[in-house]
Amino acid sequence: MDMNSTVKEFILFGLTQGILKEEAVFVVFLFLYLATLLANLLIVMTIKYSRMLGSPMYFFLFYLSFADACFSTTTAPRLIIDALSKKKIIPYNECMVQIFAIHFFGCMEILVVILMSFDRYVAICKPLQYVTIMSGHVCIILVNLAWVVSFIHSSAQIILALKLPFCGPNIIDHYLCDMQPLLKLACMDTYVINLLVVFNSGAICMVSFIILIISYILILHSLSNQSAEGRKKALSTCTSHIIVVILTFAPCIFIYTRPPTIFPVDKMVSVFYTIGTPLLNPLIYTLRNAEVKNAIRKLWCNIV
Repeated sequence: MDMNSTVKEFILFGLTQGILKEEAVFVVFLFLYLATLLANLLIVMTIKYSRMLGSPMYFFLFYLSFADACFSTTTAPRLIIDALSKKKIIPYNECMVQIFAIHFFGCMEILVVILMSFDRYVAICKPLQYVTIMSGHVCIILVNLAWVVSFIHSSAQIILALKLPFCGPNIIDHYLCDMQPLLKLACMDTYVINLLVVFNSGAICMVSFIILIISYILILHSLSNQSAEGRKKALSTCTSHIIVVILTFAPCIFIYTRPPTIFPVDKMVSVFYTIGTPLLNPLIYTLRNAEVKNAIRKLWCNIV
């Protein structure tokens, strides 16, 4: 804890107020969280034990589903428990841990989506070199690099958070600990730290989003040389990826590329980003992918 801080705990305002509303939050988000865990763990287990899904795309999908399950776990359990608590208290240290975890798994999610788009780019634009470029060894190196970059990013966030002194009000107008709400409570000029937060988180989101858009433009352009059947299959896969990219990056860009101003819609955007997206990702990939559906059906029929 910063030596200038006198605050040892924070009070979370929560998602909403009122007993009936809180009970509704408890029921709805308990269901969404359990569905998220079930869907993502189903994909993780299916890819791990199915011989049908051995390509690099499913290797990366394994880590996306793992990151999604962990990402939702950083916020959903506390939101669910706090819905039934009169006073939503989070200790200072736990608040810092939550910031680290949110940014670690959130960054991992973004980087894996980038790796999946790179895999599709190589598969469609350079099919003859695909096996060489996307070898198992290369895929492992890329995922390990994603873990390292995620750790560096979240470490930078936590270093900035630890520099904030808190000596006044300790009520966070949110249901989670993150940099933007904390910057509003700090008893210091936070202009420079906010610029660093925007550069660290916002720049990652914007640059990654631009890279992904460019890669998909190149992919779509190259489809003109494909056969009708190949074009249809590639378009189906790319559509799924583009939907995931939009769902992942739109809320991230909205939250982290602006001054530390709290908008009423922030909570709903954060809910969608931290709980909605991790649930939608596996649904999009399974509902639009016959291989995954067949592998799930075959594997779990064998188990049953």
